[in-house]
Amino acid sequence: MTFIDLSEIPCSEPFAGVRIRTPYGQNLMFSYVEMEEGAEVPTHSHFHEQGGVLLEGQIRMTIGSETRVLKEGALYLVPPNTPHGALAIKGPAKILDVFTPIREDYVRLMDKPINKET
Repeated sequence: MTFIDLSEIPCSEPFAGVRIRTPYGQNLMFSYVEMEEGAEVPTHSHFHEQGGVLLEGQIRMTIGSETRVLKEGALYLVPPNTPHGALAIKGPAKILDVFTPIREDYVRLMDKPINKET
């Protein structure tokens, strides 16, 4: 997959109100995230390094022991094994996350797409 059309990528819903599309290569994975207002990605950690950019909306994000309200254009980095989570506030949010290495759990989710149009 060299060029990516998001409309052709299956959409999964790992948490209520959180939809993801996760195209990936050999060592790098994108996760295009759409969150409804009030939707939450609970605090979790993984061995992958993660970076992201908030494309639209606002989220309250915690990385480690620090919590901030992020607005459109904000960037963040999550070191491996660091607890983190996010909550969409004041409306829906769109985020582009990047992971390395690829997340096998997200690859499995792509095999179980939801039937919602987003």
